[in-house]
Amino acid sequence: MPELPEVELVVQSMDSLVKGRRIIVAELLRARLAPENPPAQFAERLSGATINFVHRRGKHILFDLDNAETLIAHLRMSGRFMLLPVERDLPKYSHAVFYFEDETRLVFQDQRHFGFMKIVATAKLHEAKEIKKLAPEPFSEAFSAQYFRAVLKTSRKSLKEFLLDQTKVLGLGNIYASEAMFLARANPQIAANRLSARKANVLFEKIREVLQESIAHGSTLNVNPENIDGSYYGGGYEHHWRVYDREKEPCVNCETAIKRIVQGGRSTYFCPRCQPK
Repeated sequence: MPELPEVELVVQSMDSLVKGRRIIVAELLRARLAPENPPAQFAERLSGATINFVHRRGKHILFDLDNAETLIAHLRMSGRFMLLPVERDLPKYSHAVFYFEDETRLVFQDQRHFGFMKIVATAKLHEAKEIKKLAPEPFSEAFSAQYFRAVLKTSRKSLKEFLLDQTKVLGLGNIYASEAMFLARANPQIAANRLSARKANVLFEKIREVLQESIAHGSTLNVNPENIDGSYYGGGYEHHWRVYDREKEPCVNCETAIKRIVQGGRSTYFCPRCQPK
């Protein structure tokens, strides 16, 4: 599943590619993609609207439209957007199509069928259940060291599981949670409420550092409009990982073998020497 840096980069590319375009026709080809907006309603509310801009909240991609509506999209495991010429056959697993005036189409493809869309009134976007429960944006003033220390104290979950909770800390998944904990020398198995204030301050900084580092790297990549999301996934940043997906490989700091454990059904990678309990 893409994490915040990948979603941020997709949003930046989408904004440059589709901002100002008018949706002539919108088609929902798989009804379960937008369970609260049946295909006829989906088409009625989006067709004829112009895209003002594309932004995000957490991992949700938001299309702000000039008809006072916002389309919320979540890529989940395998969702991706493609800007294709109208003469190109629709790829397999195309679940929604947006036709533009210049005879191009924005296609949402999702092989594993976990993606999600929803149309809401822009004025009530903050009230949407998918949005209102989210933690502060990691680069915002609201996500402060003080906030982070306070919210840590509310949870007895393991630190790794806590960091994946989007209502507590926004944007982290398996990769960047593992990377941030390694840089902070924080053990993933410790209870969140037992992390010291000193180490919490360091982890707060490292969370921002790894997210910004990945965004900066992705910003240097060339984007293929016909595979917007794929331009960032596997885009070479895996060569910068310090612990993630490096089980049994030597730690970059001390050469101890990296260990992999399973927490909440997901893999966690850490150095047992650099990140002791």
